[in-house]
Amino acid sequence: MAYIEVSKDVRIFVKDLNPRGRPVLFLHGWPSNYRMFEYQFNQLPKCGFRCIGMDIRGFGKSDSPWKGYCYDQLADDVRSVIEAMDLHDITLLGFSMGGAIAVRYMNRHSGYCVSKLALVSAAVPLFTKRKDYPFGLTIQEVDKIICQTYIDRPKMINDFGKNFFASKISNEFRDWFNGLALEASGHATAMTAMSLRDEDLRKDAQQIRVPTGIFHGIHDQIVPFPSAEEMHHYVRNSRLIPFEYSGHGLFYDELDKFNYCLMKFLSM
Repeated sequence: MAYIEVSKDVRIFVKDLNPRGRPVLFLHGWPSNYRMFEYQFNQLPKCGFRCIGMDIRGFGKSDSPWKGYCYDQLADDVRSVIEAMDLHDITLLGFSMGGAIAVRYMNRHSGYCVSKLALVSAAVPLFTKRKDYPFGLTIQEVDKIICQTYIDRPKMINDFGKNFFASKISNEFRDWFNGLALEASGHATAMTAMSLRDEDLRKDAQQIRVPTGIFHGIHDQIVPFPSAEEMHHYVRNSRLIPFEYSGHGLFYDELDKFNYCLMKFLSM
């Protein structure tokens, strides 16, 4: 575990497991932190993979500055981590908002040191509905989430989490998962929600040139499955892997299948 300084006033927390393995850099979703991937970190090192989890600025154990929550800055933070750790031939894995940041990284930094891209329930190419994009949450729904974040963040997280999984999860797991989100800065939670609401990744997606796996749950109520189909259309060298019994949290809804499919993709 280490902190990497990405600017004078911002340090990013990084967990590095099995450093001699093939590197996979995990970007977590909103509003969690790298520990959401616990059930992947438990298994992938057994098969020779190096699991690197970074807490996005404002989340987990990373610093929480007042500014810097647009996708450009978050992608720049990823570049700083990759350079500081001297990583090469990486699989960049992004879940939900982490997938959006990964797509912006691939365009903004020309896929620097990334050989594969894994998009898991990714909030791409758009998170909210537009006149020319009928999928996702409405802008008004995200505005309500932002408002709730500043008024009663624990309730917002609990309400948001009700639509996260399609499978029946234990109360204990739900409490743990919600607790990860409460480790974030409230302000960072709201600001990144604004980025989710406003950013458009359609042009970014068209610039991806590496093998890309798109892992998505059929029953996703947060980023609907048609968004994954749109992403598959935009990324020329992509493979869409549907999960028939999963919602947004497919990494746990179909845990064994997801780990198997992910490792198969990583080994290709």
